[in-house]
Amino acid sequence: MDTLVYIATGSLLGWLSYTYWRFNTERGAVVSMVIGAAGALLGTKAIAPIFLNVAGPPGEVTLPFVIVAAGTAAALIAAGDMLHQRFGV
Repeated sequence: MDTLVYIATGSLLGWLSYTYWRFNTERGAVVSMVIGAAGALLGTKAIAPIFLNVAGPPGEVTLPFVIVAAGTAAALIAAGDMLHQRFGV
């Protein structure tokens, strides 16, 4: 269940970045949502366990992990937009 929350967080951030901040406008909303979801998963499954020591049962959604998911998703969305503007990838 926690994975679905993190995917939804990243997808929502990707949609917001496409709709309001005009990131990845040439590639579309779906690409922004996929990049956001991938960033959220990367942040919560690979980066957050290294830096956060949050005690709790496995599968529980915690606020620090949601914050890391949103931050990593935002970073990947911004990086994807910059790469597309610079190199057309």
